Amino acid sequence: MENLNLNPLSSMDDWEDDLIRRYPDPETPKKKEEYRNYQDSDRDATVREFYRLNHQYQTYDFVSAKEEEFLAFNKREMSIWDALDYLNTLVDDSDPDIELDQLQHLLQTSEAIRRDGHPDWFILTGLLHDLGKVLCLFGEPQWAVVGDTFPVGCRFSEKIVHANFFSENPDYSDERYNSKFGIYTENCGLENVKMSWGHDEYLYQILKDYLPKPALYMIRYHSFYAQHREEAYEHLMNDEDRKYFKWVKAFNPYDLYSKAPVPPDVKALRPYYEDLIAKYLPNKLLF
Repeated sequence: MENLNLNPLSSMDDWEDDLIRRYPDPETPKKKEEYRNYQDSDRDATVREFYRLNHQYQTYDFVSAKEEEFLAFNKREMSIWDALDYLNTLVDDSDPDIELDQLQHLLQTSEAIRRDGHPDWFILTGLLHDLGKVLCLFGEPQWAVVGDTFPVGCRFSEKIVHANFFSENPDYSDERYNSKFGIYTENCGLENVKMSWGHDEYLYQILKDYLPKPALYMIRYHSFYAQHREEAYEHLMNDEDRKYFKWVKAFNPYDLYSKAPVPPDVKALRPYYEDLIAKYLPNKLLF
């Protein structure tokens, strides 16, 4: 790999802010400057550079290697709350409008879900959904942790953000992978499709034995915007995927639009969430 800056974003939240600009809340549309007041004109360029790296290096072989490395789950043993505290070392110091650590963002998401009366496993999913970002603390570059996800092993859709950068990806010209179906078959189901590597797939693999299927779909595919917003991979979906993607779409607004400048009261909320975690998950998990 060439010698370059593998972490071009000033903050990993830059990716999420870019998502809000691309997919504004249809119920309460805002101008992009109302979400974040950045005055640095280079910010969009850093997002483009992030996707250039992501699209160049997220190959089928790269994903396979990362699965072999990280799905051995031999980095750390932690409780969920320990993992949340660990994730808090990713506090965003560059955000001009909101000074919230990762735990507070997750609590805002889960509390918004809770206020709307959803099932407790849905609330728990809101708390957990970004926990896979601990990959950054294990030395992974940003482009292998966050970013819109997409299938590898078949043609890259033009509906993926900054799709022009895929021309630098070796799989783009590999006959095994550059057809519509690539190594897959029509309507084979996403369970049989390898996704680009990042925090979504990693956390899904950690939690897949513990949570209801709708929760697992939300965790695994919440960054798969090419499908749940653009429907670019309908040809790989089966009926089960279509059924559970309704939950992915229901979760998405809570993830994107629940941020607020007033931090949640972590101390007051912690007993509720400790009980909720204990209901579904073991005391400690391997990461």
